[in-house]
Amino acid sequence: MNTPSRSFGSVSVAMVTPFQPDGSIDIDSACKVACKLVDDGCDALVLSGTTGESPTTHQPEKNELVREVKAAVAGRAMIVAGAGSNDTAHAVRIAKGAQESGADGLLVVSPYYNRPSQDGVYQHIVAVAEATDLPVMVYDIPGRTGVAISDATLDRLAEHPQIKAVKDATGNVPQGFERITRTGLEYYSGDDSLNFAWLAHGASGVVSVAGHLIASGLRALVTEVDAGDLPAARAEFSKQSTIIDAVMGGGQGAVMAKEALKMIGVLDSATVRLPLVGASDAELANLRTALRAEGFIE
Repeated sequence: MNTPSRSFGSVSVAMVTPFQPDGSIDIDSACKVACKLVDDGCDALVLSGTTGESPTTHQPEKNELVREVKAAVAGRAMIVAGAGSNDTAHAVRIAKGAQESGADGLLVVSPYYNRPSQDGVYQHIVAVAEATDLPVMVYDIPGRTGVAISDATLDRLAEHPQIKAVKDATGNVPQGFERITRTGLEYYSGDDSLNFAWLAHGASGVVSVAGHLIASGLRALVTEVDAGDLPAARAEFSKQSTIIDAVMGGGQGAVMAKEALKMIGVLDSATVRLPLVGASDAELANLRTALRAEGFIE
């Protein structure tokens, strides 16, 4: 069976950014998480994406995170840096800093909140892409940004030589299948509940949050789809549903991923920065029940 091209690997995690209890960045723990994820089967890591609390981390922290995590994984995984902002000049500065710090690629989200025209979306993404010579994954998540990337805009973006891929969190797999065929761009699932559907429709891989816990299962899922064994892949995906629901269905993804990593002993602190707040007692109880049921904790 022919496998899709993969400029950004096949199993990646949108990694949390660990903080000390006082809210300062915890680089040692970030490197610990990164190495765990690579050991579990990740071949790419996305740093300073939304799950990495990119809106509340600052550029010196982002740059240090790229440098230290890249050194820690020692070439075993691609390091993709988020370069997201609704201020194009700011996003350009983030992209340049990421390249200078050793990033291997960029994740560029469409500008959020100010709801630009489609031409504004296009010009923003191209400006960030052309700030470096790194390959770019465009992030389409209209539920957060307030603006979807149209077919016409994506077709324009696909013509740019540095724009290689899309992380799709639109929830619209049929639209994505058409876009894969039409544009030739690599597609990555940005929604854990649709990982199997995306891969079965020809996606190159996943950018996961639940992968903080199930990266080895995601690696098995990709391997089975690549081999054309869809029944085995479907069974593997079914085994992952409890964790996906617990992390992505029971609260904010970044919050729940940190709480899960703390429960299994990978992180000492699940601290987040405002406006995010820690999980509620009910959310923690549900998460603990799921982790116990799946054998992550006793």
